[in-house]
Amino acid sequence: MFVSGASATILHADLDSFYASVEQRDDPALRGKPVIVGGGVVLAASYEAKAYGVRTAMGGRQARALCPHAIVVRPRMSAYSQASDAVFEVFRDTTPLVEPLSVDEAFLDVSGLWRVSGTPVEIAARLRAEVRDRVGLPITVGIARTKFLAKVASQEAKPDGLLLVPPDRELAFLHPLPVRRLWGVGAKTAEKLHAHGIETVADVAELGESTLAAMVGGAMGRQLFALSRNIDRRRVVTGVRRRSVGAQRALGRAGNTMSAAEVDAVVVNLIDRITRRMRKAARTGRTVVLRLRFDDFGRATRSHTMPRATASTDVILETARGLVAAAAPLIADRGLTLVGFAVSNIDRDGAQQLELPFEESADTVAIDDAVDKVRERYGNTALTRGVLLGRDPGLEMPHLPD
Repeated sequence: MFVSGASATILHADLDSFYASVEQRDDPALRGKPVIVGGGVVLAASYEAKAYGVRTAMGGRQARALCPHAIVVRPRMSAYSQASDAVFEVFRDTTPLVEPLSVDEAFLDVSGLWRVSGTPVEIAARLRAEVRDRVGLPITVGIARTKFLAKVASQEAKPDGLLLVPPDRELAFLHPLPVRRLWGVGAKTAEKLHAHGIETVADVAELGESTLAAMVGGAMGRQLFALSRNIDRRRVVTGVRRRSVGAQRALGRAGNTMSAAEVDAVVVNLIDRITRRMRKAARTGRTVVLRLRFDDFGRATRSHTMPRATASTDVILETARGLVAAAAPLIADRGLTLVGFAVSNIDRDGAQQLELPFEESADTVAIDDAVDKVRERYGNTALTRGVLLGRDPGLEMPHLPD
């Protein structure tokens, strides 16, 4: 079995119910009470609300039915971004080897810090205390020899905990856990495994790679075969740029009654956000990916790869609209609760394209550039597309640098 070193030196640090914890930090009246962030769709729930079955992405009506006495608060994205920045300062003060996963979690490699900082457990305990003292938030840390197991450990230690998986107890810790603890195992994959009587990680580990591949497909079968044995060769890496740039909008039950024009306004807003971020980061991409979630909780993904990499709002918007049009019958039949887009196939070096297709040469590039300059100086709301006037633009979620 491959391990990442002679000892457990990888930390997975994960803030607890991040948005809800920020709200409880900033308003003492919310502490110890069930808190739901977001009304139409649950963006986050405190552990007091989770105890009643409230979950992220749940419709607001369902959440309030489960927990009638919950306190619903409006999200404050700027507060969450500031808190995330402060937490990552603590991470970087702990070790230079920090790999962000999202605005509220990261891997940290603390190997080589024994003499200056102590054992991994001592480092993790100090990190948790620093986040609490400097930022005022609870954070859970898992420690293991592999990234996969460190993340599993943090999940098991929540909320506000610390858990070390000793090198000689790795499989004893991992194997009794349910199959959903394996990365990549969602509801559908778990259902396939359960249909074969596979309930725990130990059950997976007893199967050969070919057997797993026959059940869940080749790529997933190989992944489950490796992870069930804690085989994870990935190192903690820093400075890796995003492989895609995306944004999404949760619509809740309201999405079922939206007209085509209203859905298009959501599409325009999301693509405008994505392309603005791409140009700011000097990124271009070729593939536009559409992600949909339906009223029956099902999901669908569609994508289209363009001839050239671009960051042009108009070009990417045209592709995005084509994907939505193709999915229109599915949307009409199943109801729409979430729309998301991502631009992938991102250029590796960040350089802008040298050849511009006809439709984005000259005027298009000049317009994008002028809009970006005005927004940079006066704020993102200084210029708005006509189709978005008078419409709710939705929330712009905090995100890692692109």
